[in-house]
Amino acid sequence: MKLNTKGIIFVISAPSGTGKTTICERLLKSLPDLKMSISHTTRKPRTGERDGVDYYFIDKTKFKEMISNNDFIEWAEVYGNFYGTSKKVINELLNSGNDILLDIDTQGAKNIKKIYPESVLIFMLPPSIEELKRRLSKRKEKSNIIKSRLDRVVDEIIQYEFYDYLLINDNLEKALNEIMCIIFAERLKINRINKKFINNFLKKI
Repeated sequence: MKLNTKGIIFVISAPSGTGKTTICERLLKSLPDLKMSISHTTRKPRTGERDGVDYYFIDKTKFKEMISNNDFIEWAEVYGNFYGTSKKVINELLNSGNDILLDIDTQGAKNIKKIYPESVLIFMLPPSIEELKRRLSKRKEKSNIIKSRLDRVVDEIIQYEFYDYLLINDNLEKALNEIMCIIFAERLKINRINKKFINNFLKKI
């Protein structure tokens, strides 16, 4: 039984290589009423990625057309590729009463918070910069892309104070449990409780 009827937006941001994709996948498997908002992107699919499941893969012409039509809540250009969060996707999920999970960067997180002030922003750190470098070096990406990701880490981390929660992914199960605790606690906040539920509860006394 849910005490609130309106969905909550949970945003997870982290430097590339921190493990947020794995965390998001585990959260979705553990919490059936938590739905992933699928972003649009102009980058090419990686091995195993599926259109409409991991991302909506579109070309730059279509993406720019969507920008012109004001179809995105937020969008950004990252390493030469565009990423955007669809207004339609977000609103449909919220109106259905589901909580929403967003895996977006710090710029996108700020835009989401402006439009949806009650959204919950979570920033995740890697165990160390050395470990982050090791993880990125294992990716099948060009050296200049890996360097760009590392150069961006400092700019991302210094924005942690804008977020509601901060955690370190030095252990997958521990980080997963911490984020689940955040989700459960946010769902039970008084300001999110549907007053009609309380009134109907009292009528039965």
